[in-house]
Amino acid sequence: MKHSIGAVIVAWNSASEIADCIAAVHKAGVTDIVVVDNNSSDETSLIVKDHSHVKLLSFSENYGFSGGVNRGVAALTTDFVLILNPDCRVQGGLADMATAANEGAAGGMLLAPNGKLQTGFAVRSLPTPAALIFETIGLNRLFPNNPVNRRYRCLDLDPNLPQEIEQPPAAFFMVRREVFLKLGGMDEDFWPVWFEDVDFCARLRSASYRIYYCPTARAIHDGGTSVKKIFWSFKELAWYGSLLRYATKHFGWLSRFLVGLAVAAASVPKAFMGIIDRRPGVRPFGVYTRVLRLVWMSLVTGRVDLRRVSRQLEGPDQF
Repeated sequence: MKHSIGAVIVAWNSASEIADCIAAVHKAGVTDIVVVDNNSSDETSLIVKDHSHVKLLSFSENYGFSGGVNRGVAALTTDFVLILNPDCRVQGGLADMATAANEGAAGGMLLAPNGKLQTGFAVRSLPTPAALIFETIGLNRLFPNNPVNRRYRCLDLDPNLPQEIEQPPAAFFMVRREVFLKLGGMDEDFWPVWFEDVDFCARLRSASYRIYYCPTARAIHDGGTSVKKIFWSFKELAWYGSLLRYATKHFGWLSRFLVGLAVAAASVPKAFMGIIDRRPGVRPFGVYTRVLRLVWMSLVTGRVDLRRVSRQLEGPDQF
């Protein structure tokens, strides 16, 4: 049975990558392509307009990755939607990926530009409180082979075998459009980026759908090209804020408290280091005091509102 596949590419200042991404997914057999431009300040939209077969949705504000995906999916009518990062170049296997996604969703094999598997990123388990605590306080970076990290990053997974998994990244992710809409799409409160795909996979599995890994579906992924363009201050705030939102949404109060405590433990010394390290344009103390506000919001109000906190950042720290 042949499946109709559409692609959604959410772009933000992606002028250097978007043309190659479009060309690769089109060559792989996808003709219904939507590019969502989240208020880029570069020539992303102009480059997309040169591709007459691509539908461009260009916005004057940044809806974040979740908001971009939701608007892109709404513009398609295909059976399946391939969600792609603009720094991803599909190599093939999309028909197999659609078959694998028939029970819900599927991920594929992500390769670095040097051809090596992006182990620890292409497939992950849904994060436990311990995984987020270890991630926050740096234990996973210092001791990557610890058992919590091995499970979280699926370091023992055989990448050549198709299998059921918990969480592929939205950099290269296929989902049945009907299922996506039934679940209400991605949560736009994960803004502008991080943990929106984790949350979606958690909700998908909670609704008794399945996610499969399809090793014959492959893409080359540069990794983090748009994220690298976000100012450091906002990047820190957004990462901690999205992590705390995920914990608030999916964990009980005690687990949220422990995750929040880990975030505070990581933030306090960084904030005081900011007093000593007074580099021009970098204000760590202000950033981490706002992170502590997010911890307080998580524990006291049960809601993490990154937009409200981020509005208080000034100048180049704004997104």
